[in-house]
Amino acid sequence: MINKKKAAILVGVLTILAIAAIIILFRGQIAAQVVLKPRPAGAGFSLVQQAQPAQQAQPARPAQPAVPAQNPELRPQPAFVGQPMADFTLPVYQGGSLTLSSLRGKNVLILFPRGYAAENYWCTICNYRYVELAELEKAKKIQEKYNVEILVVFPYTRDVVKTWLEALPGQLETVRATKNPDDPSKLDEKAKARMERFRQLFPNDYSVEKGTILAPFPILIDGERTLSKKLDLFRNEWSGSKVDQNIPSVYIIDANGILQFKYLGQNTVDRPGYDYLMKVLEVINSSK
Repeated sequence: MINKKKAAILVGVLTILAIAAIIILFRGQIAAQVVLKPRPAGAGFSLVQQAQPAQQAQPARPAQPAVPAQNPELRPQPAFVGQPMADFTLPVYQGGSLTLSSLRGKNVLILFPRGYAAENYWCTICNYRYVELAELEKAKKIQEKYNVEILVVFPYTRDVVKTWLEALPGQLETVRATKNPDDPSKLDEKAKARMERFRQLFPNDYSVEKGTILAPFPILIDGERTLSKKLDLFRNEWSGSKVDQNIPSVYIIDANGILQFKYLGQNTVDRPGYDYLMKVLEVINSSK
């Protein structure tokens, strides 16, 4: 009986101890959340609940600069033979501007010379062919004969075109001197090969007086390459040279504005002769 009483007492004591432990643990958790806040002198202390620390403010990120809108490159819109040639307007070197549709009623022959063939070096064939056409117009009045307006388009600014025109006399003199050296026997093999090549490419001798600006046809300034890029002619690299240039090309539009002929050179030498182009104009005129 006594053992049972002792056991009961022991259980009671253990129960009390367990309850006390729970109370102590609970009070410890509360204490972790309160601090003693001092009052003014003599006022003792008061219990206040500790505020949770505020999240540290993140520094403001610097404003990102606005990305300027980029002008998309013009998508090429090649002209198709048998279809109307898209209209365009470009400044003219000689003054004013020219719109293609204003020439309706006439055939139009548009030449796109290459321009530069290398850095600070003009395409010799372009210069020769330009002067050749000017001489053909002077001798045979081909514009009147074939009811055709001849336009020349360069992918450069007016200042660059002026430089090209001013360089013509010197270019032609270089061609003449290369074809006809004072003493061919003194040339090495490389120079002889160059002489023969020039004689083949440039059979006629032309000259322009120094200081003369040879401009018998409207020269169109395509400085922003609007037309050249639209027709997919403008290149930064072509035929082995890295320079701003056009693929040498020819377009012939009839009096009704329909593209009847186009030719894009596959290299700098690949260009139709003017005799061939005049035959094309004859065919166009005969079909009216």
